[in-house]
Amino acid sequence: MATSKTYDESSFRVLKGLEPVRERPGMYTRTDSPAHIIQEVIDNAADEALGGFARNIHVMLHLDGSITVTDDGRGIPVGPHPEEKIPVVVLAYTRLHAGGKFDKKSGNSAYAFSGGLHGVGVAVTNALSHKVSVEVKREGKIWSVDFSDGGERISELVERGPCGKQTGTRVRVWPDAKYFDSPKVPMHELERLLRSKAVLLPGVRVALDIEQSDGTFQSKSWTYPNGLSQYLSEAATNDPVAPLFASEKYADADNTDFALGEGASWAFGWFLETTPSESYVNLIPTVNGGTHESGLRAGIFEAVKTFIEHRALLPRGVKLQQDDVCSRMSFVLSARILDPQFQGQVKEKLNSREAVKLVSSMVRDPFEIWLSQHVEAGKLIAELSIKQALARQKNAQKVEKKKQSGVAVLPGKLTDCESTDLNENELFLVEGDSAGGSAKMARNKETQAILPLRGKVQNSWEIEPGRLFANAEIHDIAVALGIDPHNCDTEPDLSNLRYGKVVIMSDADVDGAHIQTLLLTLFYKHFPALIDRGHVYIAQPPLYRIDVPASGKKRPARRLYALDDGELEAMKDRLEKEGIPLEKIEVGRFKGLGEMNPEQLRETAMALATRRVLPVSASPRLRETTLKLFNLLMGKGEAAGRRAWMEEKGHLVEADI
Repeated sequence: MATSKTYDESSFRVLKGLEPVRERPGMYTRTDSPAHIIQEVIDNAADEALGGFARNIHVMLHLDGSITVTDDGRGIPVGPHPEEKIPVVVLAYTRLHAGGKFDKKSGNSAYAFSGGLHGVGVAVTNALSHKVSVEVKREGKIWSVDFSDGGERISELVERGPCGKQTGTRVRVWPDAKYFDSPKVPMHELERLLRSKAVLLPGVRVALDIEQSDGTFQSKSWTYPNGLSQYLSEAATNDPVAPLFASEKYADADNTDFALGEGASWAFGWFLETTPSESYVNLIPTVNGGTHESGLRAGIFEAVKTFIEHRALLPRGVKLQQDDVCSRMSFVLSARILDPQFQGQVKEKLNSREAVKLVSSMVRDPFEIWLSQHVEAGKLIAELSIKQALARQKNAQKVEKKKQSGVAVLPGKLTDCESTDLNENELFLVEGDSAGGSAKMARNKETQAILPLRGKVQNSWEIEPGRLFANAEIHDIAVALGIDPHNCDTEPDLSNLRYGKVVIMSDADVDGAHIQTLLLTLFYKHFPALIDRGHVYIAQPPLYRIDVPASGKKRPARRLYALDDGELEAMKDRLEKEGIPLEKIEVGRFKGLGEMNPEQLRETAMALATRRVLPVSASPRLRETTLKLFNLLMGKGEAAGRRAWMEEKGHLVEADI
């Protein structure tokens, strides 16, 4: 029997200060390059401009690999913090969860609308750098402080002399290459970020200087006096079908649904050729979109649909869908949200559920008015949308005939969707009839199909393909998908595939994880092309529901969800910093999907705008390693090997038993 190391009081290690960031940098930032830790510094300068305090942002790339970011904002406070008794500028760079962006209940904090949410920001920059040097001009004086060795060593905060009426902050960062795949910030990414700041801050000048080997500088600058519409026009490679619509709308003091200042500015148009779209939340680029984009599309769809219905432009028998209206639309969207919730620390996707209603309500009325004032432009947009709808219906009829001519009878327990477009339809493999019932009521019947699984699917790792359909559950999955089992050595026929996405949706417990493993075994062994071509996903239903009471007119009651214990604690910390007493927060734990009502299931695991799903992929490079692991875990003759593996690796598992 294997002997284990001593497990006593000395086994526990407490990570202090910035040590957690250096220990697990991937939890706090992107590690492909230092781009995100530099973006944290640029975002701070942009937040000053967003608040109306800075008119210039300057970035310099030095030959030694360091980067300097300068702004003419108010300057980071240098006085002692009233509770911590150390200079605030030092606190900002050395303490996680410290900053001027937490007190947002009324929108009156130092940064009412900022991208900073988690309060780790420039502290992460400091933790992953050799050195950070900060110079502050504030209240007539110049102050400087240096941080080195990942923030472990801190110089004294020194007064350097007078600066007159000038104010601002200059930060120079030397990233530590050992934490990143590449030590250099990708130039195209940096330029795109800086250009976007200029676009979103009309009148603010953003400049970039790149030091050359001969001591000269290659310089670029951006300023967009006409904001979003100017940027979208320059990005387009062809003329729009109708004139661009650019506007903005923000909540006023009388708005009972949203806080003062929340809202959006936008520019959008319809193009025959693809034009890239971009979205931002409080100046932070959301490259993976999110709920604010969903709100924009919803508001535009409702406005165009109303325009078409009032003028009876829709042919008989044609049903207009959101994608018909929005598929040819390109946009630049800048949302301002008081307390944005992002997916992941790098903030590339917005998760705030309220953002759907916020943006759609702000966009819909102004766009409806614009359409009524520009009828010819509205008719051109309507004509393109109806053309898209007719093409979609024609394509669906072709697929329908092919489906009807097949001999396979679909499983009786399958609740199918109406769409046959692989780009939008999804099959949910749901654990248990109870959860299946909730999922049927929660689904979008247009695009989402439900197949409840009774019990656990058979371990198919060593089953011969010819005997696979002896198991009823596997038979039903294969027939519902419309394709036959295959392996990596043959070219599979996926022409009859009925769903573009297969989403495994099981409980957030040990049994649910087991069902996921059995289904992934089935797909990896017998339907590998589904994984290779990105058709398989795993839903991530939450473990906890948090009911937050209303706090004044500007903050209605909210319902939040936490994926696990760690996220629950993070949410509690954030709510406490918002000033909401923890004793007033109700936390409920879901025992399984069947315990969720349809609305909760829709919000957390099924609605495109707000759900969390993980794509499943397999690396060809690691094929041999993957096969060995599957053999070890799923092979019938590997019991002894599995036991040894569990004894060696078992302490790494955080099992919710």
